[in-house]
Amino acid sequence: MNRTWLRTWFFIVFVLGLNACSNNSVKDLRDKNASDASLLQSQDSASQNNYKVPTQYGTFIKPGELEPAVDFWRKTYSLWHRSEVAVHDDRYMDVIYEVFVLPGDVAESLTSEQKNIVSQRREFWKAQLSVLEAKVRNNESLNGNERQIIAKLTHNGRQINHVVAGASERIRSQRGTRERFKQGLDISQRYDRQFRKIFKEAGLPEDLAFLPHVESSFQFSAKSSAGAVGMWQFTKSGAQTFMPDNNKVDLRLDPVASAVGAANYLKHAYKKLGDWPAAITSYNHGIGGMKRAQNQVGRDFVQIVDTYTGPAFGFASRNYYAQFLAAREIASNPRQYFP
Repeated sequence: MNRTWLRTWFFIVFVLGLNACSNNSVKDLRDKNASDASLLQSQDSASQNNYKVPTQYGTFIKPGELEPAVDFWRKTYSLWHRSEVAVHDDRYMDVIYEVFVLPGDVAESLTSEQKNIVSQRREFWKAQLSVLEAKVRNNESLNGNERQIIAKLTHNGRQINHVVAGASERIRSQRGTRERFKQGLDISQRYDRQFRKIFKEAGLPEDLAFLPHVESSFQFSAKSSAGAVGMWQFTKSGAQTFMPDNNKVDLRLDPVASAVGAANYLKHAYKKLGDWPAAITSYNHGIGGMKRAQNQVGRDFVQIVDTYTGPAFGFASRNYYAQFLAAREIASNPRQYFP
């Protein structure tokens, strides 16, 4: 009897043990499947080219209307070499009139002759568009080249009279930065783990560590015309506010100390502005400037980019967040762009 009872007891314990293992395995598999499904949805979303569907990149939303600008900077950073120059519309970033190659050896800085060539191409397109504007205004017939330009300008449903007016004044040129961006990727490998840790400990998205790709291409000694210095491009006043040092040492050339300062700034900016597109753009335009934009236009970032005309909110500020998204995409998957 006792022996029979013991056999029964051991059998029950054995079955319960199998059940527990089975439940844990199912839970682990369910968790993995949910994670894989989430990853696939994210990849599918990222591959869409519909400009009207907003996509989410972690905590950084990419409104569909910004895709032309993101694509432009993706090409600038990873496709076009420094010897190549794109002539384009500075408002409608998918309107690229030509990409030409500069003659001779092309260094980081252009020679006077090369600068003149870039200027001449801009003037050529400005003249072409001035003629086109007059023809459209007077309802004159267009030649084949002019019809091709109209097709570029009216792509995505843009109205002809709206986009042609002022097109000659929106001409801009952009050199490729493929070599510089690749160099920045190489340098960033030394700091990526430290920078990510700094942002994580500050309670911020770790991918903010990619911001120096936009600011300085991770160059230690980068200097701007506004007096910003270093990899994270702090001005003296910005450094005093967000990375003060009791020894009065200028920490702007210290990449790690500057990253801490950037985390302090971006945390403050996000609290003031309420979303990452505005907070990241404020790194270029200032918190006060972005607050004025929100007060005037509203919180819709696309509307700010499209319609806000406040002081100093020019090409660089309008494109700053799109540049960050493009840099983040490339730096997150460098082998795809630099095989």
